[in-house]
Amino acid sequence: MKKPDIQRYMRMTKRERRNELNQTLWLMPLRYIGVALFLSIISAYFDTYLDVHKHLADVMVFNGSTTRLLITTLIGGVLTLSAFTINSLLVALTTLSGQFSSRMVLNFISEPPTQHVLGIFNGSFIYVLLNILFLSNSSNEAYFVIPVLSVLVTFVAAITFIYFVNHTSTWLQVHNVTSNMKKTTRNTIRSSLLEEIGPYRMDEEEYKDNISTSKEAKTIYAGKSGHLQSANFQKLIEEAKKDEIVIELRVSIGQFILEGTPLFDYWQGEKMFDEEKYRRLVRVDTKKTEIQDLEFGLEKLVEVAAKGLGNNDPLTVNNTLYQITDLLKEIGNATSFTPILVDDENHVRLKLKYDGFDYFLYKSYGYIREYAGQNSTVIITIMEMLSLLAESMDQKVHKDIWQFAENTIKGYQQYTLYQEDCDYILRNLKAVAAHTSHTEAYPHVEEILSKRVIS
Repeated sequence: MKKPDIQRYMRMTKRERRNELNQTLWLMPLRYIGVALFLSIISAYFDTYLDVHKHLADVMVFNGSTTRLLITTLIGGVLTLSAFTINSLLVALTTLSGQFSSRMVLNFISEPPTQHVLGIFNGSFIYVLLNILFLSNSSNEAYFVIPVLSVLVTFVAAITFIYFVNHTSTWLQVHNVTSNMKKTTRNTIRSSLLEEIGPYRMDEEEYKDNISTSKEAKTIYAGKSGHLQSANFQKLIEEAKKDEIVIELRVSIGQFILEGTPLFDYWQGEKMFDEEKYRRLVRVDTKKTEIQDLEFGLEKLVEVAAKGLGNNDPLTVNNTLYQITDLLKEIGNATSFTPILVDDENHVRLKLKYDGFDYFLYKSYGYIREYAGQNSTVIITIMEMLSLLAESMDQKVHKDIWQFAENTIKGYQQYTLYQEDCDYILRNLKAVAAHTSHTEAYPHVEEILSKRVIS
């Protein structure tokens, strides 16, 4: 039986709960509606009980009939603006889903400008509506605060509509869409890899393996099917220290698992403990999230590139490849460490499943390469990006970069090439070979490609 949403939210960590709430459209409007209720009460209080109009010049005071007519007119204007805003939002979501990726819909919704705009329109409508209800039952015939604030609120709503149109048109530009995706994943890298597990990382020669992993490992199995969304690394290390065990995470964050799939292996000391608490320290659910999943951001960018290929839009593909390359560089630098986490006494407590840089190369360029087929311009750009990576990254990943470049050319030999395409591919491939110290292997690959040139 599925648990109610309120219970699901209560079991989340603070970070997970904030991420889920940011991807909904009701939280921010509720806040603005609360502000609207407060303003409505204050307005009525000032005009009815404090009689502010008695302390003002007559020219600044509105009579009852004028105030009612004004508020009635304003609510129609606010409602019209709200309708246009909702329509613009639906157009933006349709464009995102159709031309880029349906996964990016949540990114647009979770943007603070989008949520604030919807909140302002909902709050404005509620404020003016409450004023109408109040005026309909009020015998007072002189007002100042209610009409002035209603005009100001409607003015803010009108300015907000212009801002929202500008925000939507700017956000939907290709370079902004891909750049926002990159920034989101970059924040994931910095928060999950550098802040969460950074203090527990240790070089191999510095840690103490206090429990022998030569013993037979015991296994903790997944309690349900779904994607491994996140893991509470700090609590896992703390509980492993209390129970005097060493844990190895068998699956990667973001990976889909089935109920009964091995989740943890552990090597036990003398103490007994409850295995169930370790299942509760990882979150398995039906969808992937960007909380700790580095691969998810790459998948979104790859989907944008694939849509660009399908729509015969090479500029979108190239721009996406630039952002993927920048992201791969950061992923490579952030994951170049031993996947071993220790406690405060430098004893090994948690071993992570490590995906090498070659895996991320395949999940990004490899998929685009597959969709590109005989599109030589995309292959040229991929080679150019590989050259940039090899030039700017540590030599630990140079072998992976060269092997990917070499395999790309070998797989491309089934197609025929124009001489110009061959020249540009080989120029960038030669740069990759030079940066990765594989110049001796370059002539063989050059020979393979040169045979495919149209004579």
